[in-house]
Amino acid sequence: MTGPGELEVQRFAVPEPEPGAVLLRVGLSGVCGTDKHTFRGETIQYAGTAHERRIGYPLICGHENVGVVEAVGGDVHAQDGTPLRAGDRVVPGANVPCGHCWWCLNDQPYYLCEHLEDYGNSLNVSRPPSLFGGWSELMYLLPGTPIFRVPDELPEELAVLTEVMAVTHGVEAARRVLALDFGESVVVYGVGPLGLCHLLKSRLLGCGKLVAIDRFASRLETAAELGATLTLNASLSDDAELVARVREHTARGADVVHDCSGVPQTFANALRMVRVGGVVVESGAFVDLGPVEVNPNRDICVTNVTVIGIGGERATSYASSLELLARNRDRLPVDRIVTHRLRLEDAREALEIAQRDGAMKVVLDPAL
Repeated sequence: MTGPGELEVQRFAVPEPEPGAVLLRVGLSGVCGTDKHTFRGETIQYAGTAHERRIGYPLICGHENVGVVEAVGGDVHAQDGTPLRAGDRVVPGANVPCGHCWWCLNDQPYYLCEHLEDYGNSLNVSRPPSLFGGWSELMYLLPGTPIFRVPDELPEELAVLTEVMAVTHGVEAARRVLALDFGESVVVYGVGPLGLCHLLKSRLLGCGKLVAIDRFASRLETAAELGATLTLNASLSDDAELVARVREHTARGADVVHDCSGVPQTFANALRMVRVGGVVVESGAFVDLGPVEVNPNRDICVTNVTVIGIGGERATSYASSLELLARNRDRLPVDRIVTHRLRLEDAREALEIAQRDGAMKVVLDPAL
C-alpha cells in the first residue's frame, strides 16, 4: 500500500533471518478493519498512549496471519517453549513488545508497550528487510515476536481468525466485573469479523440472550445461524428503536454490550442499551474517528455502568484462542466465516469486498 487508495505488487529480496528471527511462508492473511482505515487514509492509531502514531506509507498490510516456518535464525522457540523448525505451522503475534518498559514489566496488555511495533502497521517498507506484513508470500518475524503453534486438527481458515479471537478478552473481563460465570445477556453491536468472534465466544462460553446488530443482512443471517436470539438491522431502525428493541428483548437492558462496529456513534448507543450496573466493552474504535456526545451522569455514573476499553489482543490470549477454535471446529461453519479467498494481486478487490454485504472474513492467499 503506497498511499491512501493506492496498491501495487512489488518484489523484495528474500532475507536471511537474523538470530532470533523467523521467516514465515504465509498461508492466509486476513483483511482487518484497520487495513480498511489505512486504505482510506485514516491512520492515527493508539491515540492517547505513549506510542500514538500516524501510520506511514508504503507498507505491507496484514497482521492476521497463519503460515509455515520457512527458516529460523538460530535457536528460536514458540510460546510453548518448544524449538521452531522449518515446516512448523504457526500463528505469529501481531505486535512486538519491547519487554522492558513499565507496561511490559507489570503484566499489562502488550499493546500498551511504550515502544510497540506492529506488523502491517508501524513496521513498514522503510525498515529492512521490509517484509513485515502478511499480504506477501514471505513475512519476516523480528526477534521477540510471540509465535504460537497451530493445533494439527485446526484448518488454516479458522487459524487465521486467531488474532481476531484473541481480541475478545473483553468477554471474560465483563464476566469478572459482573461476577457471572455464564448466562449473561449480550449485545454484539457490529457483527463483522471482530463482532462475530465476540458473538461466537459469548455463545461457546454459555451466554443467555444474544442480540446481534449490523447494517448488512448477510451478517445478521450468519449471526442467527451461530446462536443470536435476536438480530436487528441498523439500516432499518433509528437509534431509539434499536435501544428499545434491545431493552424489550433483555427485560432491563443487556448485561454486556460489545461495541465492535468501528463507528463512533454506536458507543453512545451502547451506553443506552446496557442495564444499570452493566458493562460496555469498546473494542471497535481502534482508529481515532473523532468524539461522540456522552452524558457522564446519566450514561455512566448514576447508572453504575462499567466501560472497558480493549485496544487489541493480549499475547496471553493467542494460545487459548487457538484451543477454543480447535475444540469447536466442527461447530463452526467455515464457509460462513471465511467467505472470500483472493490472490495477492487482488488486494484492492479484497478491500472492496470486505466492506460490502455478503462478506464476512476476507483473506488473501499468496499461493493462489
